[in-house]
Amino acid sequence: MRGGLDRYAFLCLLAITFLTAIGNTGLISIMPAIGRIVGITDTLVASIFSLSALVWAIASPGWARVADRRGRRPLIQLGLLGFIGSMLGCGLAVFAGLKGLLAPAMTFVAFFLVRSSYGLFGSAAATATQAYVADRTRGQERVRALSGQAGALSLGTIFGPAMAPFLILPPLGLAMPLILFALAGMIALAMSAAMIPAERFTPRMPATGAAAPRARLWRDPAVAPFFRYGIVVASIQAMNLYTLGFVVIDRLGEGPVAAQGAVGAAMVGGALAGLFGQWGLVNWLRLGPAAMVRWGSALALAGNALMMLGHGYAPLFAGFALANLGYGLARPGFAAGASLAAGPDAQAGVAGNISSIAGASIVLPPILSVLLYESWAPAPFVLACAALAGATLYAWINPAIGRVRNVS
Repeated sequence: MRGGLDRYAFLCLLAITFLTAIGNTGLISIMPAIGRIVGITDTLVASIFSLSALVWAIASPGWARVADRRGRRPLIQLGLLGFIGSMLGCGLAVFAGLKGLLAPAMTFVAFFLVRSSYGLFGSAAATATQAYVADRTRGQERVRALSGQAGALSLGTIFGPAMAPFLILPPLGLAMPLILFALAGMIALAMSAAMIPAERFTPRMPATGAAAPRARLWRDPAVAPFFRYGIVVASIQAMNLYTLGFVVIDRLGEGPVAAQGAVGAAMVGGALAGLFGQWGLVNWLRLGPAAMVRWGSALALAGNALMMLGHGYAPLFAGFALANLGYGLARPGFAAGASLAAGPDAQAGVAGNISSIAGASIVLPPILSVLLYESWAPAPFVLACAALAGATLYAWINPAIGRVRNVS
């Protein structure tokens, strides 16, 4: 069903990515403050997203199979419904905890379980969106389109943390941003119904002997190197993101709510840097996947070294921005590289695996990072630097990554 990528449908996909990113990163930015006020430990706050991420990682390959049978548009809309429901449920759990209607432990359990619904249904949208774009693009056009989507994600990451402090309003307080993010999801759902054309979709059945094509992609020597690189880089980015709020609060020495503006500013700076890479450098320099992954992890390594060696807020801000410039190249780089290395009938499988990597990277790395941070503050950055050095070396010496060098 390959054809041109409809301009308005693509703009709608960008808007959906943007609005859901506002909600997810806005939630991440206020969770340290919520946890410390409600009385939930830092490690439990980090683990709140783990069940959702685990469900996301497990469900993504299954949604890829459904996308091949049912089409992409229905799954995009299902994912938006999951986003809306999870934001509303989490908002109610937070409000109950802040008002003392639930004990801290019960607040944690309620939030933990409700958030998992986003892992189940949100992964459907992420998988279907990438497959929708890959069906309709090729070569450098696909690199630009996937980088454009990653840029929309970065743009949402700018607005989410920047807006969240101003959305902490009566009568719901810290729960109010979550309710408003759910309303943004409703807007995105309405846009999807109006702007994404109904597909004339022919179900794609796996070829004989291809019962588990997504699993075999991990053994494909042309595609698997991008997945291996991707899980490392995505995990380190998750460690940086989910530890940032605690590091900012501690380095400033202020209360959780008082430091919220600085947490948001650091997240905005990082997102702006990532957006510059995705919407600026990729197009200006016509970067291919190989260059994106090689320089992306190298820049992320430099950013983590700066966060580790610096003292105070300014080096943390600058290092986080530099690291996110690197992630802004590396994430769409390995996604585009895997997509271009695979055949046209494997695009949903690639998209499912990329989505699964995104979920798997948030299952254990944030918890590990916070545990390391609580024992020795530089520890998460030491681990990040070691892992990124290995990923950069792997990207330079692996021949499969080098072959996907120039695309047209």
